Amino acid sequence: MNTMSYVHNQLIKSRSVIISGEINQQLAEKVMTQLLILQEISHEPIKIFINSQGGHVEAGDTLHDMIKFIKPEVMMIGTGWVASAGITIFLAANKENRYSLPNTRFMIHQPLGGVQGRASDIEIEAREILKIRNRINRLISEATSHPLDKVAKDTDRNYWMEPEEAQNYGIVGQIISHWNELQSFQ
Repeated sequence: MNTMSYVHNQLIKSRSVIISGEINQQLAEKVMTQLLILQEISHEPIKIFINSQGGHVEAGDTLHDMIKFIKPEVMMIGTGWVASAGITIFLAANKENRYSLPNTRFMIHQPLGGVQGRASDIEIEAREILKIRNRINRLISEATSHPLDKVAKDTDRNYWMEPEEAQNYGIVGQIISHWNELQSFQ
């Protein structure tokens, strides 16, 4: 067995999934596969460790929906940074299951666009970006209990938070610094 297979098998045994780096379709497929395998093995809780600058909105939406869809409870642990589409994924866990390690940074903002082409195509894409922005703002509002207008104001620009600030905002449920603290919540 090669090293990567061994690591993958150990993660499956520990019911752990790692989301690291840019959120894209390939990562979404890999994580969805792992979540479905873990669900078939048992309905015991799954731990997801996330360290991501964000990425593709729809790939983040896919993982958000899948985390809510599966039967096992999901414990989300933020490390490094959780930003943009990473926040969408992070907020899929119930608030009491959203953890942050002490040096994690969190960032919410509006979706970015970069379309080029004919004016009519740009207009279509602009409408779609506004729909995505409204949907993401509603998701953040529902997950944090902040009024939608506050979230819309906060996401107008990059809004960075340290773990304590993210906890006060309602993104993080608990700040932990050791594995034993996570285990005590199970």
